[in-house]
Order: sequence, then C-alpha cells, then structure tokens
Amino acid sequence: MEVDVIEAFWNKFQDQNSEHTQVEIPPSYYFCDNQKDADECAELVQKGIKQATTHSLSGLQINEEKLPAIGDLAIVTGWDGTPKAIIKTIKVEIVQFKDITPEYAFIEGEGDKSLGYWQEVHWAYYTRELSELNLKPTIDMELVCEYFETIWPKI
Repeated sequence: MEVDVIEAFWNKFQDQNSEHTQVEIPPSYYFCDNQKDADECAELVQKGIKQATTHSLSGLQINEEKLPAIGDLAIVTGWDGTPKAIIKTIKVEIVQFKDITPEYAFIEGEGDKSLGYWQEVHWAYYTRELSELNLKPTIDMELVCEYFETIWPKI
C-alpha cells in the first residue's frame, strides 16, 4: 500500500480532530503475522472491541524496538496496509505470560475473549516469533501489555 493512503487517512483524522493538527504522522502497522489474523484484529480495533495488544519483551529488545508509552499514537492497518483505525496507548505494563488475567484476555478482544483462547494463540505466536530469534517461549517470559483506545474513527 502506498504511503499516500496512510497520509490521506491521517490528514482526514487531523481535519476532524483539531487538537492533532500539529502532530506528526504516527507509525502504521498491523497486528499478528498472517493475513487472516491481521485483518480480523484490525476490524476488532476499528469496532473498539480489541483494546490491548501484547508484545514479547525479548522480541522488542532484540529487534531494538522502543517500548510503547502512554500517549503513543499509531495507525492500525489490515495486512495489505489499508488504514483502519487510529489508536492511543493509555497504559503499559510488563507481566509474565503465566500472570496474564482473564480480564486482560477479554480486553485484548480476540476469539472468544477467554484466557484459554488468549494463551493458546499467543503461545503459538510467541513460538513463531521467538524461534526466528533462536529463543523459545516460557511461562515466565516477560510480556509488554499495551492497553489502548481506538480514537478514530469514532464508533
């Protein structure tokens, strides 16, 4: 997807949200590592159902990616790069895999929103992500839980 589609999406947001007119365009990305999940997650974010995401701390550190911070903005896209929503980070905490709660799994909003579902799909994801870094997931691994709100489009 060409950058101008992202810029047009951001410009439309700025036109409707004057408090953001001087803010630089934030990063854009999709969730997950495959088209089906990325597109489903983007739709859940757009609908305000998915309001959190979980990064492996090891993955962020090894890839030299910055930790999310309160106030961060991002443009969530589908797999093909089509912009779907703008989110704002409202809370960040580091939690071990084994300490993820049913409440957090519900806020993340995927599948049936249960802790069991969350554990199953995230374990599979971290297995794929970390194997590329010659690591394996453990129940003690630290995760970065990023809570956000969908600020645009308004539901």
